[in-house]
Amino acid sequence: MFDVKRSSLCRFLSVVSLFLGLLPAPLARAEPLQFALVAKRVDHRYFILIGEGCAEAARAQGDTCLLLGTSGPAHFRLQNSVLEQALAKNLDGIALSVTHSKWLADHALKRLGQTPLITFDSDLEPAERHLRRGYVGFDRLAFAQRLGMLAQHFRPQGGRLCILSAGGPHDISYQEFIKGIRQQLSDVPSHGGADRLSGENGWSESDRCPVFGADTQQSALFQLTTLLSSGSEVDTIISLSPWLVYRADIYRRQLGPLLAELDKKDAHPVIIIITPEPDAARRALLDEGLVQAYLSTESREIGRQIYWTLKRLAQDKPVSEKVLIKSRAYLPQSSPDIPAKR
Repeated sequence: MFDVKRSSLCRFLSVVSLFLGLLPAPLARAEPLQFALVAKRVDHRYFILIGEGCAEAARAQGDTCLLLGTSGPAHFRLQNSVLEQALAKNLDGIALSVTHSKWLADHALKRLGQTPLITFDSDLEPAERHLRRGYVGFDRLAFAQRLGMLAQHFRPQGGRLCILSAGGPHDISYQEFIKGIRQQLSDVPSHGGADRLSGENGWSESDRCPVFGADTQQSALFQLTTLLSSGSEVDTIISLSPWLVYRADIYRRQLGPLLAELDKKDAHPVIIIITPEPDAARRALLDEGLVQAYLSTESREIGRQIYWTLKRLAQDKPVSEKVLIKSRAYLPQSSPDIPAKR
């Protein structure tokens, strides 16, 4: 853990704001409301799309929704500084994607005051959850179970799994995903998801997995290429971030030849990737057989629901403690959809 000095923070911190929805409101209406999303990072497509969804919904109502954060790998100290700046803006509401629950609660959130706070994507820990008024995102356990269902669709007899994660081994968000996947695949009620699969329901995990820490496309591709070239006999890959296909052309160029060689050996792995709404270039990878499935986080809808939750709080109206967004599976055109577990 490192200590970021204020002078260094000022040099490297890049707060990005999407000032949309600034059209003048009709005279008969109240003053426009201004909200902010404090993301883990603002150069990731997932958070960009959430910001766009919130800004579009706000603009339609004459309000503003700002996307705030830093570029590059997420760090709780950097996010804490952004959150402090957001709280100083006298905003009508803030939505926070949590990097480190206790740290933020002990620092920036001590200045929360009367500003309505909700969380999105990543929630506060139970001990700090009293600080926020609601959560917008998806049910991580149900989402992870659907990832497991996709794996079972392609490997009904079981397989040898490796999970790739952009976060670290102690990141609560990714641990929830891993737990849900293992519970779904094991089909053993007593399997809590904390332990590596070792034959339950035909599923096992490589000793080298899960693999953590890829926060760029190049690092994600390097991890996967190394894994598939190592003779580990992994036949099912679940990536918990979209970095692998950040640019579809780079993925195709770097991984395509290796997958073609594995196909000749009848050893082509099933590759399932969490991603925001995939565009045409990413969907093309499905029909080329370079990816077997995406599970989409429906990011713009998360952004829209963030706006409406903050809007209701600003109007002193009640809100749901949790607003959960449904996931969507994308498969090759020739494949049927996989139904949601619940």
